[in-house]
Order: sequence, then structure tokens, then C-alpha cells
Amino acid sequence: MGAKWAHRQHRVAGRYRTSVKLLRRTFVTVGPWRVHARVSAKRPKHEAPKVILVHGLGVSGRYLIPTAQELAPDYPVYIPDLPGFGRSSRPREVLDIAGLADALAAWMRVAKVGPGVLVGNSMGCQIITEFAIRHPQLALAACFLGPTMDPQRPTALGQILGLVRDHVKEGVALNLLAAYDYLSAGPARTWKTFRYALAHRMEQRLPLVKAPVLVVRGERDSIVTQRWAEQVAQLLPCATLSVVPEYAHAINFNAAPQVAWLLRPFLEQCRNGLVADDAA
Repeated sequence: MGAKWAHRQHRVAGRYRTSVKLLRRTFVTVGPWRVHARVSAKRPKHEAPKVILVHGLGVSGRYLIPTAQELAPDYPVYIPDLPGFGRSSRPREVLDIAGLADALAAWMRVAKVGPGVLVGNSMGCQIITEFAIRHPQLALAACFLGPTMDPQRPTALGQILGLVRDHVKEGVALNLLAAYDYLSAGPARTWKTFRYALAHRMEQRLPLVKAPVLVVRGERDSIVTQRWAEQVAQLLPCATLSVVPEYAHAINFNAAPQVAWLLRPFLEQCRNGLVADDAA
């Protein structure tokens, strides 16, 4: 079991190193902020929907790179570090979920990105939910990878215990990356953002999302239960649910090929206008 686990982590790290070659760094001034993003180094030869990947709580966009690598040969991909995180500016005031959604929209407009398909993990799904409600013209569709917050775990303690149990399953590579990003963002900013995410009434906001959504859960996710994933899909006006066997919460990092395999048909539907037609 240990050898198998080590081999899997080696493969993940190898994918992460290779993917960096497919991306380049950019910095864009958005109002008072300097926003860092990783974007496709080369554009696909054919027309394809743009894919914007949105990170979760306390981390930067780095842990989204493996999924970006899988998609970059065929789709233009963008991974911004939202203000306060990664290499982007640190606003004095910590942004709440709506504020982060507005910052993402402002970056997309300045960087001339979009409309596109937004792919988020964890709290990134909450940001995309607000984004799709507040800026629907920029959201062709969305993919929720392990969406938070489950209203049946309303306390900080319940969420933290789920996070701790999940990190045990994620492996060394992701945990080291997340630890570095948490320290970079700072405990005060991470904690206040967590409180904003916990207060965000996801279950009340989901019915207002008009864009079609693909919901994906890792089978071993200790943060997002199967019951909550099913509820998310039911509350959304136009959604489907898929489960990735054997993996936990950060499927965008540890199960990137499986996530891309699920995403590609969905993105092709967006390219052909079929998803938009179904939603209408």
C-alpha cells in the first residue's frame, strides 16, 4: 500500500512539473490590485471555450495546475490568484465571497478573458456561484469540484474536522503546497475568509444560478458528503453530478486526468452551444 501511494504521489508531482511548461505568468492591474495569473502559453488552433479555474480557501491557483495541464492542449486556460492570495496583491480589507466574485469579474474584464467556463474547487465553487449570479454575461457554464459549504455542518469545528480528515487522504505533495499557500496568505486572512465562506448561504444561492453546471465529487471526500453533492445538483436549475472513485476533496490536483475526462464532453457541449440550448 505504501509503495502504491508513493508511486501515485510521484506521478502527481511529475504532472505538476510538466504542466508548468504549458503555462506562463501574467500580472494585470485591476483597480488597486495587481493580480497574478497563470495562462496558456499557446492558444489552441481551433476555437474553444475559455476555461477559468478558481482556487479555494487560503490557497493560490497552483494546486489547479494539474487540471490546467490536462486541458491546455485543447482549451485556453486561465488560473488567477484572487486578491489576497498567491502572488496577487493583499487588500487591507479581507474580501468576502461576493467581493472575491466581483474581483474575479473585474480581472476577467481587464485581462479580456471571457465569457468562459468557470471551474472551481471547494470555496471556489461558492465564488463561482456568486459570480454566475452577479455577472451572468461572463459565465457560459461552470464545473463545481467538491462544492462547499454543507449547511448540515454549520459550525467552524465541523468543517475543520472534515478538512483535517481529508488532508490525511490527499498525500504529501498537496499538503506541502497548501501549507505554503496558507502561510503566504497569513492565518488572519485565511481565518476571516473561512468565516465568510461559512456564513455564505450556498443552498439559498444555488437556485439563482442560470448557467449549466457539472458537479463533481471525489468518492473519499471528507469535506463534501455525497448527500450534499446531490443536494447541490438538485438545487441548481441545470446540473448533472458525477463521482470520481477512490479520490478525496482535491480531485483537481490528485485526479486531474479523471476530472479532465469528465470535463471534455461538457466543454464540447459549450463549444457547440448544446449546453446553453438545454439550459434555455
